[in-house]
Amino acid sequence: MAKNSNLNKANKAKNDEFYTQLSDIENELKHYRKHFRDKTVLCNCDDPFESNFFIFFVMNFHFLGLKRLICTCYDSSPLIGEQLSFFPEKRPYMMDITELSDTNGDGIIDLTDVEHLLRSGKNKLKKLKDGDFRSEECVEILKKADIVVTNPPFSLFREYVAQLVEYEKQFLIIGNVNAVKYKEIFPLLKDNKMWLGYGFRAGNAYFRIMSGNGENYANGVYDVETGLVKFRNCVWFTNLDIKKRHEDLELWKKYKSEEYPHYDHYDAINVNKVAEIPEDYDGLMGVPITFLDKYNPDQFEIVDALNRYSLLDAQNTNEHVRSIHSHTCNINGVPTFSRIIIRRRKNGN
Repeated sequence: MAKNSNLNKANKAKNDEFYTQLSDIENELKHYRKHFRDKTVLCNCDDPFESNFFIFFVMNFHFLGLKRLICTCYDSSPLIGEQLSFFPEKRPYMMDITELSDTNGDGIIDLTDVEHLLRSGKNKLKKLKDGDFRSEECVEILKKADIVVTNPPFSLFREYVAQLVEYEKQFLIIGNVNAVKYKEIFPLLKDNKMWLGYGFRAGNAYFRIMSGNGENYANGVYDVETGLVKFRNCVWFTNLDIKKRHEDLELWKKYKSEEYPHYDHYDAINVNKVAEIPEDYDGLMGVPITFLDKYNPDQFEIVDALNRYSLLDAQNTNEHVRSIHSHTCNINGVPTFSRIIIRRRKNGN
C-alpha cells in the first residue's frame, strides 16, 4: 500500500509540474522591486536546477538587495533540463544563498558563484525528506521567509494559499484564474488580503512541462517544437501592494434600466462586460470575474460572488432558500456566467 501511495503521489506531482518562463518572471517581477530589499525570499516549489525563479533571484540578488534566497523542491521526478548540469544531485533538497555565497569576491552573486559552491562542496545544500511544502521541515523553512515567490501545484492551490495565510507571509504566486471562485480563495479577495498582479503578456502563459506529458494536451495547447504548453487562464496572485491596484477604472456608460436586468434571486443588476459598468449607478452590480484585473479597492467594494452559491447563501441555514438559490446568478430562469458583486465607493469616481 505504501508503495502504491507513493507512486500515485509522484504521478500526480508529475502532471502538476509547470516550469515558468524566465521572460514571464522578469516581466512580472519588475513591478515589485521595492518589496525585496533586505528580505528573505523562499521559492518552495522550485528545483534550483530547473527553476527560472531560482535563476532570476540569483541573477538579481544584489539588484533587488536580497538578504537571503532559499529554494526547496519536492521529490517527484528526475531532472528534465539540468540547466545547472554541472551538479548531478537529485531532489529533494534545499538551496540556501546569502551574501556569503559570493565565492570570487567580485561583490556580485550570480550563477558562477553557485557553480563554484557546488563544485567545491562548500555549498549550503541540505537534503530534505521529501520537500513537500506541507511537511514539518518545509514549514520550519517557511517560517524564516519574508516573501514567497513560486508557481505552486495547481491541484494544491487551496492548501498552498491557506498555508501562506496561516503563517502571515507575503507572496507572489501563479494560479488558475478560476481559483477566484473557490470558497477558500474568494473571501481573501473580498477582504483585500489578496489580489491579482500584472499578468502574462496578452493573457498567454507558456510553461515547460515534464518530458512525455505533451500527449495530455490538445492541439494548439502543446507545441511539439518548443515543448511548451499555452494557457490563457493563468494569473499572478499577490498581497504585495502595486501601482496597478490604485489606478481607477475609467467609466463612461450611463445607467439605463432596460440594459441592466436584475438577477432572479439577488438584488443586483447584471453587467456583461467590465467596460459597461455604469458610471452613475450606486447599487449592487454583478460583473465578470475579469473585473478583478481592474479592481481598485479605493474605487469599488467587493460584496459577494455569484456562482452556485453566494456568501449570503452560505450563511443561510434554510435548505429551501438554499435550493431556490442554487443558481444565484439566474436571469429570468436562465443562469448566466459566474459574477462578482461590487458597488462603487461613495468617494469613488
